[in-house]
Amino acid sequence: MHLRMPFDALRFGLYLQFLAPRPPGRNTVSLPERLAAFPQKAVPVESRVKVHWNSHQVPFIEAENDRDLAVTLGLVHAHLRLGQMEVLRRFAFGRVSEMVGPVGLDLDHTLRIFDLGRAVPEIERKLPEKTRDWLSGFVSGINHCLLRADAPLPHEFSLFGLKREPWTIADILTLGRLFASDLMWLVWLRFLCARRFRGWRQIWARLLETDAASVSGDRNVLGAAAFQAALASGRTNSNCLAVSGSRGAGGSAWIASDPHLGLSLPCSWLIASYRSPNHHAAGLMIPGMPFIALGRNPWIAWGGSYLHAIASELLDVSRLPEAALETREERIGVRWSAARKIRIRTCEAGPVLSDSVFYRAPGARFALGWVGHRASDEITAMLNVSRAKNWEEFKAAISGFAVPGQNMNFAGSAGDVGQTLAAWVPKNAPAAPDDLITRPVNPWNSFYSADSLPSQHDPAVGFVVSANNRPDADLVIGRLFSSPDRAARITAILRKTSTIDFPLLASIQRDVQADSAKKLAARLAQIAKAGSSEALAPKSARILPLLEGWHGEYEAASQAPAAFEMLLFHFCRLYYPRSVLSAYSAAWALRALIRSDIETADETTIRPVVLEALKRTARSLRSRTWGQIHRLRIDHPLGLLPLAGGCYRYFDFPTSGGSETVMKTANGLTGGRHAVRFGSNARHISKLSDVDENYFVLLGGQDGWFGSTTFADQVPLWRQGKYIQVPLQLETVRRSFPFLTEISPAPNTGPSTASKQSGGP
Repeated sequence: MHLRMPFDALRFGLYLQFLAPRPPGRNTVSLPERLAAFPQKAVPVESRVKVHWNSHQVPFIEAENDRDLAVTLGLVHAHLRLGQMEVLRRFAFGRVSEMVGPVGLDLDHTLRIFDLGRAVPEIERKLPEKTRDWLSGFVSGINHCLLRADAPLPHEFSLFGLKREPWTIADILTLGRLFASDLMWLVWLRFLCARRFRGWRQIWARLLETDAASVSGDRNVLGAAAFQAALASGRTNSNCLAVSGSRGAGGSAWIASDPHLGLSLPCSWLIASYRSPNHHAAGLMIPGMPFIALGRNPWIAWGGSYLHAIASELLDVSRLPEAALETREERIGVRWSAARKIRIRTCEAGPVLSDSVFYRAPGARFALGWVGHRASDEITAMLNVSRAKNWEEFKAAISGFAVPGQNMNFAGSAGDVGQTLAAWVPKNAPAAPDDLITRPVNPWNSFYSADSLPSQHDPAVGFVVSANNRPDADLVIGRLFSSPDRAARITAILRKTSTIDFPLLASIQRDVQADSAKKLAARLAQIAKAGSSEALAPKSARILPLLEGWHGEYEAASQAPAAFEMLLFHFCRLYYPRSVLSAYSAAWALRALIRSDIETADETTIRPVVLEALKRTARSLRSRTWGQIHRLRIDHPLGLLPLAGGCYRYFDFPTSGGSETVMKTANGLTGGRHAVRFGSNARHISKLSDVDENYFVLLGGQDGWFGSTTFADQVPLWRQGKYIQVPLQLETVRRSFPFLTEISPAPNTGPSTASKQSGGP
């Protein structure tokens, strides 16, 4: 399969270029047209439901019973994001080849090995009745939108040759496991390559010591890139802070969250709000997931960041006899070709991941151990979170949350704040294994959960912050954490501010200063100036004031960050062996590792390298600013393809921020113009003393329908630092959400709907 990848990729590219249907033109489908397309007949609800919409197609659902709310949420998700959901569903089940042909075979084989739905039958059996009913209603809403014979289908159906297939509760649970994928799976793509080089164990020890890991990987292989895109679609990096009433303006608690994900259209999030007898909340939802991942209800607010908890291991099973391996055969449907049969091998330790072409390591056979292969119920946990009224109820709700591990923040209308770790962390996991692949010694049979993991409630400082940093704990929770820079920067801003309000929180979400970059730039300039000044070429000397006068702000209009990043790029290319740089580049703390090396190196040895890097930087920098080389490109994933990708490309503009700034716009080592593909892609701020003061914005738009005016209409708001207010009081909703869809059962014929749109309140 792997040898045919270039030809199959070319064939898929030719299909896109000449035969594939093109998406509708941009801004060709108006909001009234999209609202008129909302399902109108025979909706499976028991009572009247009202859906209020604002001008950005953000809904507020008003339902008379909880199941009708779940049904309508399913309708809303499918109406807005059915194409996105269907593609992700096929990723979750390893059915990519059905969409893209033989080019997806290696990816499908890998996804089948991971077996994301392995625990789903047991999870479904154990669902509480209320959760099962909620999921059943949500699925009914999706299917009503999908299966209507007269329903128009999204562009993805014709593009990828998709068929109408009813959704099930098992589909939702399996999709949830896709979003719960361990970020270490992406890290391993690069680490397994670096493991072949001499000195790997020393590098591995450095990585563990520096708390660094990454989502970097091989982006030159279409299958690997798609694999990363699928796994990174779940929650990964984020910033979240909660401020108590003792520090908040007006004596109110506040919460502010901005998740970091892959940057593409449609956006990874949608904004929704609703009210029924037992549910009343507003927040960000993942398309296809029936709960609010981060947001607020009338009493509390919640958000969090990826914890980097230990959830997966590569277990050496090389010594197992073949008789200890179980083999099953599966069939992969292939577009434009005959179906293929593949073999999946498993053992007591887990699926044999080294059978994947992406995870092969010479001389090693290893299995995957993953917490997500055990039954856990994150949907019930998050539904209970959205109904909690205080810290105790919030803490009790989150105890059932296992994967992906989260550092969860809480804010209450009583003015209190808190933080707890939501994960199942194996108690017997070693803190620092000698290698990436470990010997299976003791199986994971005992776990820490939120009940036993560290938490804090109402700390004296008056706020809590999480930003993927190492939590303060004596337990072995994780091994590879993000740089502490973002958490330290947020903490420093909050500490020096007496009263924290909306403008400050909004400015924090757009903050682009990196103190560690400032220190490293100054150190490089110091090394360059040491010794004889005649050694500096005039063009090189002109760069030094940029580095010395820079305060670490990654502003698009500034030349200093461009000079620093280019200097770092050239220095690393000159100083490090390829094997070391490859491993370092797989790390979030790339710059921390480099800074540590520079600080401990002999200055006389390192100075010639810095001087040569300065010369190369002077030749390539010219007068360019950071924004001229640091570009925010927001496209559909197909926009990455040459030629045919043109009609799926939407934005390419200069942006502030960097890899270690609070407003993350991540880049690797770069010597010139590059695209930002990962970073902040949604924002949320709520004032807990006022149920109407909830503000959201997406780096994209609500609608996943190509051509819709709300497909990417929030991008200008994002760039201007503006937000969309999403109130919870019904009276405020009626005033500020001018469009109304009414759904009600048809009399005497069972559930049905009568729908209308109104242009004003």
